[in-house]
Amino acid sequence: MVQSKPMIGVTSDFRGARRDVPAFAFLSAGYFDSVARAGGIPVVLPPLKEIIGEREHDLRADVHQLLDHLDGIIFIGGPDLDPRRDGFMLHSSVRLMEPRREDFDRLLMSVVIERRMPVFGIGVGMQLLNVALGGTLFLNIPEDLPDALRHRDPQDVHHRHALVVERGTIMDRVYGEGEIRVNSMHHMAVDDLGEGLRVSARCPDGVVEAIEYEGPDWLAMGTQFHPEADSATAVDIGVFEQFIDGILTLKRGLRVAA
Repeated sequence: MVQSKPMIGVTSDFRGARRDVPAFAFLSAGYFDSVARAGGIPVVLPPLKEIIGEREHDLRADVHQLLDHLDGIIFIGGPDLDPRRDGFMLHSSVRLMEPRREDFDRLLMSVVIERRMPVFGIGVGMQLLNVALGGTLFLNIPEDLPDALRHRDPQDVHHRHALVVERGTIMDRVYGEGEIRVNSMHHMAVDDLGEGLRVSARCPDGVVEAIEYEGPDWLAMGTQFHPEADSATAVDIGVFEQFIDGILTLKRGLRVAA
């Protein structure tokens, strides 16, 4: 009997209406192509919003119904979270994402955590996972960590740095031993870890580049780097493969490998 492929929801970015251009959702093909290559079926999720006159719990109910048909969720990268929503001041380096997307992503993440649904956050998606579990963020690496390496180069979209992997983690299963380099395009980073999370990889300067949930009963992981991007290497597809394999393991009623 052929095992059915897991259905993976993939969030999307959003741009509001501007003059004669209507509002639209969009998504880099690398995300859904990577899910398909790794053995899943991607389902693109638009940033839903409340219907005027209805309360948030109605949208939350819709999200629950949506997740009933999916096996996992990927939160994509993009512009920055608004730090004011988490009790911090706005920094001049922050490039805010559209409020409609942030509203939906935060609601979706809260439901995913409530259901303990398999989740993989990339870039700002990893940062949202950490914040939603009570963690905090550095708002601007050059100021908060002045001794850190460069993690973003506007002149080089293929900017890379080394990756130091923690043994016994998901990232260890992807990359193993040897020299590892990943793309880097961020100015914010994980500071305090959210509840139940551990670091699975860092840049040599100590900046967190990957996280995962410590327990065997929930598959939750994140990468600050972008394994779906054109600047990724052939090895990076293994991150998506580990996510899909972890979901299949859970569907078989087994514990996630430590």
